[in-house]
Amino acid sequence: MKRLLATCMIALVAPAFVAADVQLSFYGGAQSAPASDVSIRDPQIGSADFEQDWDGRSFEAPLYYGLRATNWQTPTFGFGLDFARNKAYPPSGSLPAGFSTLEFSDGLNTLTVNAYRRWNDAIGEVTPYVGGGLGVAVPRVEVSNGTSETIGYQLTGPAATVVAGASMPINDQWSVFGEYKGTYSSNTADLDSGGTLETDVITNAVNFGVSFNF
Repeated sequence: MKRLLATCMIALVAPAFVAADVQLSFYGGAQSAPASDVSIRDPQIGSADFEQDWDGRSFEAPLYYGLRATNWQTPTFGFGLDFARNKAYPPSGSLPAGFSTLEFSDGLNTLTVNAYRRWNDAIGEVTPYVGGGLGVAVPRVEVSNGTSETIGYQLTGPAATVVAGASMPINDQWSVFGEYKGTYSSNTADLDSGGTLETDVITNAVNFGVSFNF
């Protein structure tokens, strides 16, 4: 069911990109994540509920980055797909007793369908824009507690994102942009022990990127 949901999202949006005025974007930047509440239900070690701090470590491998495809239906309105490899690491020494690993390092991935509004050349050649959308979280879950180890990609729940930024053309086809991007993901992950891990994570990012316009 979870895989089917992600496949349907892509199938519904992809045909629209046959049309003209498609923009492909790549971005990176500095991404962080505030603390979140974690709830673990494990038949081997029992229940654990705690608040966990997170580090983004954007510039450490694997790098934080994002890919975006936007179809501008009109000069001011567009929609498309956005994939972001967010990351969440626990600071050193912050895990509760009994856990050696608990992280989304490769990464706390999200895939969303977004809508955008832009104001062309509102400030000289600079074009401000805003956007937002809904989708799914597909993190690489890594949890080790001494009795079991969970490592792998899972479709863990819904995700939402908002973005605000501005772009500036380099020539007729290329442009550069800077933006703020916030993402929320609600994650319920299956543990190899038969238990579950639940946490809702917010990430904040300042992105810089480049776009190619067809």
